[in-house]
Amino acid sequence: MLKLASNSLMPKLDPTVMKDWQIAEAAEKYMKPVSELTDELGILPDEVIPMGRQLAKIDYNKVLERIGDCPAAKYIDVAAITPTPLGEGKTTTSVGLIDGLGKLGKKVTGALRQPSSGPTFNIKGSAAGGGLSQCIPLAPFSIRFTGDIDSISNAHNLCMVALTARMQHEHNYDDERLAKSHLKRLDIDPERIHMNWVIDFCAQSLRHITIGKGGKMDGFETESGFAITVSSELMAILSVARDLKDLRERISKIVVAQSRSGKDITTADLEVDGAMTAWMLDTINPSLVQTIEGNPVFIHAGPFANIAIGQSSIIADRLATKLGDYHVTESGFGADIGFEKFWNLKCRMSGIKPDAVVIVATVRALKMHGGGPTVKPGKPLDEAYTQENLELVENGCGNLIAHIETVKKSGVTPVVCVNGFYTDTQAEIELVKKIAIENGALAAYSQHWLKGGDGAIELAEAVVKACEKPHDFKFLYDLEDPLKTKIEKIATQVYGASGVDFSIEAQKRLAELEQDDDLKKFGVCMVKTHLSLSHDPDMKNRPKSFRLPIRDFLVYKGAGFIVPIAGDIKLMPGTASNPAFRHIDVDVNSGKVTGLF
Repeated sequence: MLKLASNSLMPKLDPTVMKDWQIAEAAEKYMKPVSELTDELGILPDEVIPMGRQLAKIDYNKVLERIGDCPAAKYIDVAAITPTPLGEGKTTTSVGLIDGLGKLGKKVTGALRQPSSGPTFNIKGSAAGGGLSQCIPLAPFSIRFTGDIDSISNAHNLCMVALTARMQHEHNYDDERLAKSHLKRLDIDPERIHMNWVIDFCAQSLRHITIGKGGKMDGFETESGFAITVSSELMAILSVARDLKDLRERISKIVVAQSRSGKDITTADLEVDGAMTAWMLDTINPSLVQTIEGNPVFIHAGPFANIAIGQSSIIADRLATKLGDYHVTESGFGADIGFEKFWNLKCRMSGIKPDAVVIVATVRALKMHGGGPTVKPGKPLDEAYTQENLELVENGCGNLIAHIETVKKSGVTPVVCVNGFYTDTQAEIELVKKIAIENGALAAYSQHWLKGGDGAIELAEAVVKACEKPHDFKFLYDLEDPLKTKIEKIATQVYGASGVDFSIEAQKRLAELEQDDDLKKFGVCMVKTHLSLSHDPDMKNRPKSFRLPIRDFLVYKGAGFIVPIAGDIKLMPGTASNPAFRHIDVDVNSGKVTGLF
């Protein structure tokens, strides 16, 4: 670990007066060289792929082939309650837990998702953590990093180039001319295109566009649009692929469109799957960063949990669980979506079972769920959130209890982490811990944002205790269950819905999907708001007597799951009126990025 505590710099790292980027910039002067970090992990020099002076990728295949079948680390997932729009510090808690376990003398690793430029330059900011509980180097981590998201964008958009060019040529050429071009007619139905273009920003004006306007040499005119890159099936594939061969096979199975006769048109049909894999080749290896306290964190994949699988990669977990005693990963948003997908998709595909699950809660979010005033990004918090109010906290704990019950259904012990804010009172903290314990969880208060690993020791001790408890991990549904049954189990047993309503279009798609033998054993990756247990972001706490509306389905044959779309959620977020990019700049004298958070 970095011994910053004995350094004269350490007292100056005060998150109450310093911004995250200022703390990161100060801490980066004392970063471990990548070679020291990899030496401590037992990674050999020829297994390290340098990516500049501060970053590296790790040749996971070489490492796993060399170390073989060694004991696996205790495996911990970090989830949360339903957050406010401000977020409740789940990544910050993940980093704090990593450092807290390090303070206990544990050999610990982490695996987190790569920040998307969408949130980084919008409202939420980077996914590097915060305060004294963050990953460094901050600017490279938050902007460009090692190029994985750019490669995914390019591979995805290359597929769209192949599709739209093919549509143009098939429209303009007769069969004889197609044959001379060594093409067979795919007869693509322009009304059944299943992919859009992608860009890694929140660009609401690109959700619905028309392409191909002009003459016949300018493409085939059709309705199209953009999604955010992290929602791409390629990002999901990177999350769940076990190795390069698996990645290549999955890319070839991506369904891009359908023919007029209803036949799937895949990337292999377009003969673009190999070139897409070439773009994705360097993404297969996880990247390595470190916490402020010098603990290693693998960064690999970056999908959102409300519109995608929401997990860092199986490859990173396979690697990291062989290199340490404790391994901490994170699932996006609340336990209803992030942990549910970790539980029923990622763990099923990886074969790695968790030993404990942390549920991050804040007094602020519990007050909101208990009936507190609306919380809006960029607006000052109402005094209800800064003054003691035990009634609001207790009322809002219904949401916490729902998430505890969800984790317990998996057979794993939940640990409720009260992520400390300076406005929390002791009575509020103790009330949350009491309710958590009464409902079958362990509980801890953590001040990692303020104190780093020292502030997370109580949390780390609770996690170690949870890992030692016996557990009987089991999935919520069987892959052999009918698709409708899988959806109903998630809706009723995790979200608390009384049932599921399918739109007319969704009913038709459901009937088609249940007749497709290729999909019989696919898991379910629900698209749903992260701001409520229900489909409606305005329904707070623990909604009752609601029915989950499914309006449509996506099919990710490459990733291996079916994606029901619940409610009015979009695959392309929008940029707000006061986005983070207004405050990000570069110091022209030092060349350092300023203003990141």
